Amino acid sequence: MIRLFVGTLDITDTVKSVSLEGNSTQFHRTLTVELIASVDGRKPSFKLDEGQDVAFLFNDKIRFRGVLFSQEIGSDGSLSIKAYDSNVYLTKNTDSKLFREKKASEILTILARDFGIPTGTIADTGYVIPYLRLSNLTLRDMVLKALTITQQQTGKRFFLGNENGKLTLNAGVEAKSFLLASDGQNLMSATYSRSIDDTKTQVKVIGGPKGKETVVVVKDDAKRAKYGALQAYEEMDEKATPSQIKQRATTLLREQSGVKEQLTVEVLGVITVDIGTAVYVRNAMTGTNGGYYVTNVRHNIANSLHTMELELTRTYELPDIDLNDDELKPETVKQKAKRPAKKEVTKK
Repeated sequence: MIRLFVGTLDITDTVKSVSLEGNSTQFHRTLTVELIASVDGRKPSFKLDEGQDVAFLFNDKIRFRGVLFSQEIGSDGSLSIKAYDSNVYLTKNTDSKLFREKKASEILTILARDFGIPTGTIADTGYVIPYLRLSNLTLRDMVLKALTITQQQTGKRFFLGNENGKLTLNAGVEAKSFLLASDGQNLMSATYSRSIDDTKTQVKVIGGPKGKETVVVVKDDAKRAKYGALQAYEEMDEKATPSQIKQRATTLLREQSGVKEQLTVEVLGVITVDIGTAVYVRNAMTGTNGGYYVTNVRHNIANSLHTMELELTRTYELPDIDLNDDELKPETVKQKAKRPAKKEVTKK
């Protein structure tokens, strides 16, 4: 069912268990493998090195390709290794960058090229960011800020992925597979929660030419009466038109006016389930009966049994990140005032 290669070495026969994890707040996946690295219990039967390529296959298809980052061996010959896909280099590198008139997709491509991260399909994000100055940030945060600006200006969402060891960027939520988790079939356990901690009942957006800004406030009267005034505030750039500002306020309210729901389930494993996968859950005790998206996933494979731990939400969004006005506005160079010329005095 599974095969594991480190470099050119096939160590499948030494594998005890495999865990493959993905988290929507990070852009890389983690492969953790428990092995027996000794035949006689006295000396290791093979040696692995950090930086080696790691490939995990399930039913003869590559499900993970990455780099060995850490390993730990015990005196009994037990070995634990951890590998990340190439997206991890977005979090392992910090820099300062200045971008002018670049799309988020172009920023991602530039960063990947500069730091040697292999890329696959990169969707065109469309919106040109006039100016973006980023100081002392990880590449992950740089890309996330660019994607967040794009979403704020256009309402379009883009998400990072990794296919066969290459960094990808996809438009919207593309459900590559659909899973039904139901009582009496594949659902093993479920926990459900609801919260209005992050709910907004009204939104205020300001944008347009300096000194002539357009201010738009939209409200959900029914939810405001039920939950109280919970306002979100946002500023758009000086090029924003009144219609764009109104559209952004409407979109923001629609996205943030809902009650946050989170569902954690344990189900029988399906290897194609990943971040962003659509899942339909039916569970009588928690009262859940509807569609969700996977935001965190952990595949556990041991003793020929494959199970999954999934965290699910109603919507699939980019992780939150702060945007500072200083990052979006060009620096003003202050010119030194010219000193008056000294008058020459001629002594007689």
